[in-house]
Amino acid sequence: MCVLALPVIHFARNKGGIRVKKTDRKRNTSEKDSVFEKRKKVIYDFICDDLYVPMKAKEIAAVLQVPKEQREDLRAVLDALEAEGKIFVSAKGKYTKGQAKRLTGTFQAHARGFGFVIREGETEDVFIPEEQTCGAFQGDEVEFIITRQKESASFGGGERRMEGKIVKILSHTTTRIVGLYEKSKRFGFVRPDDQRVLKDIYIPEGKEKGAVSGHKVVVELTSYGGQDMKPEGKVAEIIGHINDPGTDILSIVKGYDLPMEFPERVMNQAERVAKDVSEADMAGRLDLRDWQMVTIDGEDAKDLDDAVSLTMENGNYKLGVHIADVTNYVQEKSALDREALKRGTSVYLVDRVIPMLPHTLSNGICSLNAGENRLALSCIMTVTPKGDVIDHQIAETVIRVDERMSYTSVAKILEQQDEAERDKYRTLVPMFEQMAELSHIIREHRKQRGSIDFDFPETKMVLDENGRPIDIKPYERNTATKMIEDFMLLANETVAEEYFWRELPFLYRTHETPDDEKIKKLSTLINNFGYHIHVGNGVRPMEVQKLLGKAEGTPEEALIDRLALRSMKQAKYSPENTGHFGLAAKYYTHFTSPIRRYPDLQIHRIIKDDLRGRMREERIAHYEKILPEVALQSCVTERRAEEAERETVKLKKVEYMKERIGEEFDGVISGITRWGAYVELENTIEGLVHVTNMYDDHYEYFEEQYELIGAHTRNIYKLGQPVRVRVLGVDRLQRTIDFEFCEADSRQQSDRES
Repeated sequence: MCVLALPVIHFARNKGGIRVKKTDRKRNTSEKDSVFEKRKKVIYDFICDDLYVPMKAKEIAAVLQVPKEQREDLRAVLDALEAEGKIFVSAKGKYTKGQAKRLTGTFQAHARGFGFVIREGETEDVFIPEEQTCGAFQGDEVEFIITRQKESASFGGGERRMEGKIVKILSHTTTRIVGLYEKSKRFGFVRPDDQRVLKDIYIPEGKEKGAVSGHKVVVELTSYGGQDMKPEGKVAEIIGHINDPGTDILSIVKGYDLPMEFPERVMNQAERVAKDVSEADMAGRLDLRDWQMVTIDGEDAKDLDDAVSLTMENGNYKLGVHIADVTNYVQEKSALDREALKRGTSVYLVDRVIPMLPHTLSNGICSLNAGENRLALSCIMTVTPKGDVIDHQIAETVIRVDERMSYTSVAKILEQQDEAERDKYRTLVPMFEQMAELSHIIREHRKQRGSIDFDFPETKMVLDENGRPIDIKPYERNTATKMIEDFMLLANETVAEEYFWRELPFLYRTHETPDDEKIKKLSTLINNFGYHIHVGNGVRPMEVQKLLGKAEGTPEEALIDRLALRSMKQAKYSPENTGHFGLAAKYYTHFTSPIRRYPDLQIHRIIKDDLRGRMREERIAHYEKILPEVALQSCVTERRAEEAERETVKLKKVEYMKERIGEEFDGVISGITRWGAYVELENTIEGLVHVTNMYDDHYEYFEEQYELIGAHTRNIYKLGQPVRVRVLGVDRLQRTIDFEFCEADSRQQSDRES
């Protein structure tokens, strides 16, 4: 390369940026800025020269003879030029004339400082290193550039992910933060509950609203801070003291901005529409009040939105799935409808339910209470003994439920053959037995086509009157829960297929095929346990189902299930029908829960417009316009609800284990990372054995095998391994639990004694 004949440039640091070393230090700010601009021009001209070839910063410094101690100042000039879009840095760190393509997306922060940018319409997120986040907050809309394309890793196989750098924050979506207030002498600060907010919030004196140390508060941000400056805010609300009952859950509710109270206008409207079913309401509907039917739900459920009926007809099963006609009471664009869309879903926390609709509706006129006339939307299906739906009818109906049954009661009748329970419901027992037969047929039919059944036990939590957890155990599915699940799935598929072929605007529940990379990674992991999955031109649901079937009943069953689930994509709502991978279904929707899910409410409205002959061009155009927005809002609120529910469960698990520090438990290693091994106990509680608490050796992480191996002992900790752990401690703020291996502890003890 021909080196350009440029003068030696000396740099020195000051508040204005870069200046010539011998410049008079008394220059005013404008003069300093002028010198900085001159330096930028010199560097820019250098890069624009026809003889210039792309160089790294240290190469530019060498050519321009910039001393090592002043190269940070050169970097400031390069950063300024890059921020202005005049130059950009290649994936290999070389500076080039011109502007890198600027992309936009949503920033998702991580508690460890780095983050990801999610781009609409793109399947792969872009990794943002900690030093390239530009101070972005969780949820910010950002502008970024790609600094490294996806490539094969040099060592160890696999692929290195795409990396980026945030260059501009377009808008902040986080305006309020929940955290713990701590008072200092002349100011205060709030430690955020959300671990993705990495800096404490500075609260100036007089802006604390009477908060004292130990109060959980909601902070309204007034400044987002900078590189060396904390965000600033003012206390908008005091939730309560950290030790007060209920403050912990309420903090999560506020943190996820879950609306607790309904606006007065919405409540008034709910009161007005919640009238008893009249003769006028029933006019023109299919009258099914003489059909034998029941609701089957959990003992505590109050919003009963589905009832089931079953008879035999010419050797086939006639299954009725009857869903509360919520749209009769929640009119489109009404205050009730707008509030339901805003909430998107009911949220089921460990100690409360935050409903999508006011209780007047959800527990009242819209709930299919036994012995009451109720309006419904019914899907009545004729199912063969082989599980094929050969005929169906979707209709507006009026129903009257005979009995409000619980899962426990029906399981007693079917599984335990409980004489007292069977005698109590003797008129219903034949129907329940036929339902169990049909449920088995439907499940086998789904299995034959490749449907995947992840049978993870949910957490059942028992709280005392103060919200303190007194028992935590897995909540296993029984015959009754599986039965209702099978019937609802079948109705959802039937309705989805009907409206797909009608070619009308509709809202589907879709689940895309997993990424090839994730399936390859799954294949590598399960090979360590002697399992195999076909990785060809895209994996099929049947392959995953076969894998789970082979692992069923083995010690590593839960682990294989978990690894397979992690390789799946998240299901979502979409106006486009792309099928449901997990269910191996060509058509699927959510039709069965309009009291607690807005998408179900939305498609009920479409179905009724169609049944009543109102689906003309203007209505079709209307739905085509609004459905993408409804789908997006439904996905966002679903994720928010899931995260909030998960956080409340984690919180109560931490509280439960706080009372059991020092106790020992059996568990299985559920996750391996470079910082330690996660262990899940039989009661579904998960904690971390940090590498610093593995006393017998220094453990190294081997990613390909998901193993921690002792450098000296060659002791191995791997996924699925049964272990015994002792509870070391908990952190209520971070909602984490620390364990230690009992074997390691005994070895450490023997070393001390010797």
